[in-house]
This record gives sequence, structure tokens and C-alpha cells, in this order.
Amino acid sequence: MKEIINKNQLIECLEQFELNSIFSEEVKSKMSLYHFQEGEILCLKGEEIQHMYFLVKGKVKIFTTSPEGKTLIVRFKTPLAVIGDVEYVKKTEVFNTVEAVSEGLVIGVHFAELRGMATNQIDFLKFLLAIVTEKFYTESHATSLNILYPVEIRLASYLMSLSIEREGSLFYSEMQTSKLMDIADLIGTSYRHLNRVIHKLSKEGIIQRKKGSLYIKDIQRLKKLADGNIYE
Repeated sequence: MKEIINKNQLIECLEQFELNSIFSEEVKSKMSLYHFQEGEILCLKGEEIQHMYFLVKGKVKIFTTSPEGKTLIVRFKTPLAVIGDVEYVKKTEVFNTVEAVSEGLVIGVHFAELRGMATNQIDFLKFLLAIVTEKFYTESHATSLNILYPVEIRLASYLMSLSIEREGSLFYSEMQTSKLMDIADLIGTSYRHLNRVIHKLSKEGIIQRKKGSLYIKDIQRLKKLADGNIYE
């Protein structure tokens, strides 16, 4: 990530997401604004971080990795989302990997500044409790989606989680087939089964596989297939 030296832009982001009342003036003076690129890893499972990040622009994908190297999607997040809240509270290493699926912005502040905040602690802790509660809900929903729903709904839900139909999201109309192995892992299925589902949806005219890429042809039917089950 690259720091943006623009205090006015930082202040605008704090105001936009109503964060001014949560932090003391001293802590706000120590905050930094960072820009990240699509595909950038914001934090990696198992590493130590010392900053909490507040996503104010863009979209990130959060996933976990097993000791065998298998990945499983946890959720997608759009603003306002918090990265590092669990690590801050429990003082542990990063639990899930966070990867940018678009370029965007985060506000970063050091854990030490938050722990040493003399005022606004109650407001900050109330905010943190609401964030952690929402995170628990969305992770439980994603787990249920991976366990209880067929692969075609999981694939549709994964693609809809990247859709511009949802505010602050992105829509990937093309996806390289080299990424299909990763998608299979992320939605909890085999590469072979994913290929069967892609073939089925292609015959139905919802998506199209052409020249090594996967194109989404009918976003409305894909949305109907997902039936409101989104990894967010």
C-alpha cells in the first residue's frame, strides 16, 4: 500500500463514514490514508500486524487457507469495513488473508494509538462491538452457504458478490480459466465439479466460456440463481 499525504482527503473520509466522534483528536492526527491496487494483499494469514485499517473505498476478498493449501472464501467487504479488529482485541496473528479485488483506500492507525486513547474509548469500543457482531453474522452466513447450497448457487453467489448491481461493488465480466482452480477452492468444491456447473450454466445461456475466458452473459438470471445469497 502507498500512503497518500492529503489530510483534507483523510478528513473527508472520516466525515463521510461518521468516524469523527469515535476517535480522539490526538488519534485522528496520527491516522494515515493509504491507496491499494487490485490484487494486492492487505494482510496475510499468520503474519503480525500493528495497524487497524478502515476500508473507505473499493472492495476486498477475505479468505482462509488450510495447512494443506486449500482456500475457502469467508466473505467480501465494501466500505465501511474494518481490518485488524479481531487481531487488535485478541492480540493474535492475522486469522484470514485479505486481498483487494479492486483498487481502493483504507485509513490506517497503529494499535498503540488506539490502546492509549485517553478519551472516546467507550464510543470506539461500542463501534468495535458492532463491527465484530456483523462480522460474526456474515461469516456464519458464508459458512452455511458453502455447506448447505449446491455449487451452482455458490458460483452465482460468488459472481454476484463482485457485481456492480450492489452499491460499492465491482462486476467482473471476464475471468481467466487459470483462476478457476482458485474459485473452486474458494467456494468449497472440486475443479471438476466446477467445470460441470460452468458447462451447465453455459448451456442455459447465463455464462459463456470462450477463448480461455469466462464471460457472464445474463446478470439478471445469475442474480435470480443466487437468490439473495451473497458472500457479504
